Amino acid sequence: MPKRSAGVVLVSIESGSPRFLLVHPGGPLWQRKDLGAWSIPKGEYSAGEDPQAVALREFAEELGRACPATRLLALGDIRQPSGKIVTAWCAVGEIDATDIRSNKFEMVWPPQSGLWRTFPEVDRAEFFSPPEAVTKILPGQREFLVRAGHALIEAGVTGPDGFDW
Repeated sequence: MPKRSAGVVLVSIESGSPRFLLVHPGGPLWQRKDLGAWSIPKGEYSAGEDPQAVALREFAEELGRACPATRLLALGDIRQPSGKIVTAWCAVGEIDATDIRSNKFEMVWPPQSGLWRTFPEVDRAEFFSPPEAVTKILPGQREFLVRAGHALIEAGVTGPDGFDW
């Protein structure tokens, strides 16, 4: 059975132009990685858990605040190159991406040192235009950006002009 994650694609609409919120993974393994390293806020869940509730919980854990939107548009599932299945929803809202408070994780660092260190799960968040976002996000999650764009256009939230891929 493949692992499953759920997440939220938060979109800010500034003067009719969409911007996607992405998070950068914390810890020393991701410190110097940028292009193709960012993600939507998401996290794993177990059988029996409600994926949408998990997506909202993980948003809060990774950013230190609740998702600012109440209306969520389903984006479906995408199988990642690792085999994990990610389910996502799109939401429109605003947060201060410069003021995040992520949950933490522990790992031995440096490797084989025996020293346990604590790192934030997410070390930064930022809103990106659609062309910027497709270069920043993990390749296996790019389809969520496209799906979010279509969902927002279909819902009448924004027109197609803002999605200059």
